[in-house]
Amino acid sequence: MRIQASMQKFFAISAMALLLFVAPFIDQAEASSSKSADILETATSLKGIKYSYGGTTTAGFDCSGYVSYVFKQHGISLARTTSGMYSSGSSVDKDELSEGDLVFFNTTGKGVSHVGIYIGDGKFAHASTSKGVRVDALNDPHYWGKRYIGAKRVSEVHDVASAR
Repeated sequence: MRIQASMQKFFAISAMALLLFVAPFIDQAEASSSKSADILETATSLKGIKYSYGGTTTAGFDCSGYVSYVFKQHGISLARTTSGMYSSGSSVDKDELSEGDLVFFNTTGKGVSHVGIYIGDGKFAHASTSKGVRVDALNDPHYWGKRYIGAKRVSEVHDVASAR
């Protein structure tokens, strides 16, 4: 009888200790995945806004202005230029992309010149010079697929989620 009571006490204490250790991380992981979902919602809600060279507002965006605007709405500051964004964050392999990662392209023949936000399912949201804010296929064989040069992960979006 005493052994059984000791075992029950041991398991109860162990379960409580595990809960106390894990509980603080549960909300953070949910908040992180929620943050990327919120960023995607903002990114796609801006579809149709016209392109404007140097634009950083809903009156018109260029590619980096659009990406900066979307992230700023969620309290995340990014560099203003495409090259500045490309030189920050951590590199991500194309087959490891997560929603909210920044994807970069060479559209001018002179290195990184275009940025968008990966939204999942092989698609990204961006401000196109010809059609404004839109969603396109990352591997489009006619244009984007040939010009893709890399991706970066923004730590404020993914830190906790990647620790899961």
